[in-house]
Amino acid sequence: MIRVERSALSSYASGLLAAGRGVFSADEAQKEIGIGRGAFLDAAERLQRRGQLLRPRRGFYVVVPPQHATTGAPPPEWYIDALMRHEKRPYYVGLLAAAAAHGASHQAVMEFQVVTDKLLPDIEAGRTRIVFSYRKDMAAVAAGIEDRKTQSGYMKLSSPELTALDLTRYPQSGAGLDNIATVFSELAERLQPEKLASLSSAFEKAVVQRLGHLLGRLGHPQIAETMFAALTARGSLPWVELDPKQAGDPDLSPPPSERDARWRVIVRRPPEIDE
Repeated sequence: MIRVERSALSSYASGLLAAGRGVFSADEAQKEIGIGRGAFLDAAERLQRRGQLLRPRRGFYVVVPPQHATTGAPPPEWYIDALMRHEKRPYYVGLLAAAAAHGASHQAVMEFQVVTDKLLPDIEAGRTRIVFSYRKDMAAVAAGIEDRKTQSGYMKLSSPELTALDLTRYPQSGAGLDNIATVFSELAERLQPEKLASLSSAFEKAVVQRLGHLLGRLGHPQIAETMFAALTARGSLPWVELDPKQAGDPDLSPPPSERDARWRVIVRRPPEIDE
């Protein structure tokens, strides 16, 4: 009986793949196949052990196509939209994962970074780790979220402008200032000044100041001109550290090597670009 149920579930999963769909919920599979919850869970667990199914979240399953059997899962781009609809959360693929999608990835990105409005545990999906970052004000950056076509439909992706602001705001998610500066050296040509200025209003002044300084340092000051006008309209600018982490310990931090008077940014160690 178990073998029959496993075969039925396997056939159901294969049929979904053939129809161009690679995900399903436990409830819809049980209803379609006509088996109880216990029998379904037993069959699904066996298919998971055989590497034919992935369960990123309770009640949500991803069919692993034969061509992805060695990696243990299809790319997250194929199912992230369906997963977040299952979670009932707004989201966007962001940070280094978005930079890579925009062609600005200097090295392989091992984490698939997703921003949403709830603290969610990370997911191990084959050789990839899906990492969730928390943003309370998703609506404030809605203008910076795009629909990107994928193998199986669409996913929400941060625009180049939102990606740049997010990486500046969360340097630890961008593998540090040196890597972020390297990414910006490739991403800068995709930034649109008006869009950047408009989105910058959703970020703290310090974030905008740091990004403006970095763009100038990388030889793209013109991209940040409109953003600078929007920033100064918000009031006076305090002096901020380019890398607050460096200034955290007075005994270990190097003395300032330069001060950017325009953006009012203190630089203790200039970022190194990986050519």
